[in-house]
Amino acid sequence: MPDLKAFAPQGMLHEGWTAQVDDYALACGWTGDGDNLLVGDVAGGLSLFAGKTGELIWSKNNIHQGGLLALAIHPKGDLFATSGQDGCVLIWDSQRGEILHSIKPGKGWVEHLAWSVSGDMLAVAASKNVHIYHPDGVERWRTEEHPSTVSAISWSKPDELATACYGKVSFFDITRQQVAQELKWQGSLVSMVLSPDGDIVACGSQDNSVHFWRRSTGLDAEMTGYPGKPSQLAFDQSGQFLATGGSDQIIVWNFQGDGPEGSLPGQLVLHPEPISTLAFAHDGLILASGARDGSVFVWLLDHNGDGNPLGGAFTAEKISAVCWKSDDTALAAIDSDGRVSVWPFKIRG
Repeated sequence: MPDLKAFAPQGMLHEGWTAQVDDYALACGWTGDGDNLLVGDVAGGLSLFAGKTGELIWSKNNIHQGGLLALAIHPKGDLFATSGQDGCVLIWDSQRGEILHSIKPGKGWVEHLAWSVSGDMLAVAASKNVHIYHPDGVERWRTEEHPSTVSAISWSKPDELATACYGKVSFFDITRQQVAQELKWQGSLVSMVLSPDGDIVACGSQDNSVHFWRRSTGLDAEMTGYPGKPSQLAFDQSGQFLATGGSDQIIVWNFQGDGPEGSLPGQLVLHPEPISTLAFAHDGLILASGARDGSVFVWLLDHNGDGNPLGGAFTAEKISAVCWKSDDTALAAIDSDGRVSVWPFKIRG
């Protein structure tokens, strides 16, 4: 294995810029029209950087007492929401870095946030409850209490929210304010991702497996044999390929036709340590991956789910998130040492 620490950006990842935040960088995303990069750290710090140069536009400290837990950027990029161990949810103006609304859903930590596709609703998961808010902070509805702590949330339709907890995935019709569907499985679900059409639901499990359902048929299946918990899950924009972590290899399942049952998955092998984050580009079968050793690679998948690296780079510590710019012309990565890296990306052609 080559010494990744000696790597400058390789292939289609080009020299960009780096910056530093004060603590473990937890989450990031592109704001506005994709021009600026927002980074949140576990201590409750926020920093907005100019996407092309890395110039610091504004920064905030200690926005949540006890630390930051989640960050979600509005689809239009002009707003974002944060939550923390203080049980508060804050809605911000992205450009100015000003708090517009403050929400207190309950007494517990707020670990998960998700804007609807249109941005007219914000889902907030706090312990066993999920609340739905308008962008002005006014509560629209709340679900009944789940049987255990909500481990993941995701919008399956413009007005339908999926939640995962121990033993089941639930779908809530927000307009009718009722449960639309429940998919049950006796196990601890630690992560969840939906195909773009909302039909396929995949969850990483505490028992080192990936469990999935097809909502249209109600049929479910399980992919086992992972060395660790597959907390990292990502669907491509077509819904054909599901990339999963759980080891130092990326396992890619093909959902085309009757797959993935009875088929062999693709394998992407280059990271020397376990995968810590995955993200497909907005267009095409291009996947970015980060690992615990600080390595970042970009892959081009083929029709079987196998693939070749298009580029790579190395930061300093465990990669906590990778994030594509909306037009896929740049890739951002943040790590546990607070390092922020942005590389321009260009497909040859």
